[in-house]
Amino acid sequence: MSDCCGCGKTLEVERMQARQRRVLWLVLAINLLTFAMMMLAAWHSGSASLLSGSLDNLGDALTYALSLAVVGASVAAKARVAMLKAVFILCAALAVAAGIGWKLAHPHLPLFESMGIAALLNLAANLLCLRLLWPYRQGDINLASAWACSLNDVYEGGAVILAALAVWAFGTGWPDLLIAVALLLLFLRSAWRVARAAWHELRGQDEGCTGSAS
Repeated sequence: MSDCCGCGKTLEVERMQARQRRVLWLVLAINLLTFAMMMLAAWHSGSASLLSGSLDNLGDALTYALSLAVVGASVAAKARVAMLKAVFILCAALAVAAGIGWKLAHPHLPLFESMGIAALLNLAANLLCLRLLWPYRQGDINLASAWACSLNDVYEGGAVILAALAVWAFGTGWPDLLIAVALLLLFLRSAWRVARAAWHELRGQDEGCTGSAS
């Protein structure tokens, strides 16, 4: 009977991991598509905030790919991958900072029409990803960090819409740059939070191993 109970538990874990993989494949595909769309729109409109969003979507696609790779892995492995995700978010932040610097050196008025349409499509895609990942927001570090990335995307999508509206209302490119700076700060905060959570998981694992050894 104990063997039968063990088999039932194993099957349940396998079903849960299969659901996680399906969700991660979906959000990975969505982010790759939105990255391509946002990059084209950023090139067409000359928007720094759209460029920030496209780089964020690319970083998230890499994050979801990493999450797929460690579904079913140990807690320590998931925590190490989460730390790598924090590095990706930090790299996206640095790329955004470089884009802001370039825009400051070459100021011009972005096309708010392209900004607005791309931002609306991106927000809709991000809300779909957030809905798909919602059940896993408080799960293990792997899915929780993926959900944190998706939440950032929703904030980013709303911010770019505000930037497009402000560019249209005031006829200047400064709102676009201000939103890009705000997104930069958001990425830095997210990188810190994901890295801190991963560090706590790793420390917990180390302490557990130390306690077992003693």
